[in-house]
Amino acid sequence: MDFDLNEEQRLIKDSVERLLADRYGFEQRKAHGASERGWSADMWAQYADLGLLAMPFSADDGGMDQGPVGTMIVMEAFGRALALEPYLATVVLGGGFLRNGANAAQKADLIPQIVDGSLTLAFAQTERHSRYDLADVTTTARKDGGSYVLDGAKSVVVHGDSADKLIVTARVAGDRRDRSGIGVFLVDGNAAGVSRRGYPTQDGQRAAEVLLEGVRVEADWVIGEPENGLPLIEQVTDEAIAALCAEAVGTMSVMHETTVDYLKTRKQFGVPIGDFQVLQHRAADMFLMLEQARSMSMLATMMADEQDVAERRRSIAGAKVQIGRSGRFVGQQAVQLHGGVGMTMELAVGHYFKRVTMIDTAFGDADYHLSRLADAGGLIAA
Repeated sequence: MDFDLNEEQRLIKDSVERLLADRYGFEQRKAHGASERGWSADMWAQYADLGLLAMPFSADDGGMDQGPVGTMIVMEAFGRALALEPYLATVVLGGGFLRNGANAAQKADLIPQIVDGSLTLAFAQTERHSRYDLADVTTTARKDGGSYVLDGAKSVVVHGDSADKLIVTARVAGDRRDRSGIGVFLVDGNAAGVSRRGYPTQDGQRAAEVLLEGVRVEADWVIGEPENGLPLIEQVTDEAIAALCAEAVGTMSVMHETTVDYLKTRKQFGVPIGDFQVLQHRAADMFLMLEQARSMSMLATMMADEQDVAERRRSIAGAKVQIGRSGRFVGQQAVQLHGGVGMTMELAVGHYFKRVTMIDTAFGDADYHLSRLADAGGLIAA
């Protein structure tokens, strides 16, 4: 099977990597993170100009029709730069709900705004008790005439403090963990009854606690079926996991490269420490784990839009397991081989390790997905 990128994909890859190399150094990233919203509006406009925000959308909706491979290219580049902008929240998650579940009017209204950079979104799913269970939803949506009234609270809403609109999951019917009765609602971030408390996360990103008190949402802004939204949520989440796998590969690549460079330049007993065979073996092990993660990331990308739900979820779970294990190993080796300086905030390697650790916990860590994979009978069905 040919895994090479085509000419258009190579051009996209070169363009985004060149932009981030020129405009997203480690010190520049620190400045972006210290801004009020925690990311760079100027860089967001640059992404829009390059067409990165249009990547997964169809040409009929004003996009570039690049699908999961286009998303993989962008997310891996963002992983290498530790980019802070809400690409996952807006384009992958928010855009995923629009691509897979929105009606024609919703697409016509919102997708052009995402593409031109004027609209940002955030996915408000997690609740304090829900952990990784997408069906564990207690936020309620009560039908009131031609609209719904939402009440509840959402936690760790990535980029939820600055998003223009929130995509909120709420229970229309059923009990707490029922798979049926969950709807997906588009809520204005500044709507009456919405309160948001933003804070920085360990990896330099931003998140928010969101409280919904009597928030009214017109029926026109329900995405998909109001009582059968869980299959849509699972599909979009799987696409997001595939994107996160690609980002993790980018972060691990930089950790490996910078560690090998350090081994070549740091001297002990008058010679570069990379001359010691035991350290060469550890660098080789890092490379092996990185390449295993890259292979599984490619599998997740190829399976992200698979219509066979069982096969898709099996592949996505397998990729998430490998990404979590590889990220932990590569990060630990990178920090340790840098010695004491690897623990400091002034060196980038520790920040990369933090990000890949947060990726592991997003939408289920390696242990959680290993359990799912075991329940499904393994990566390859018997």
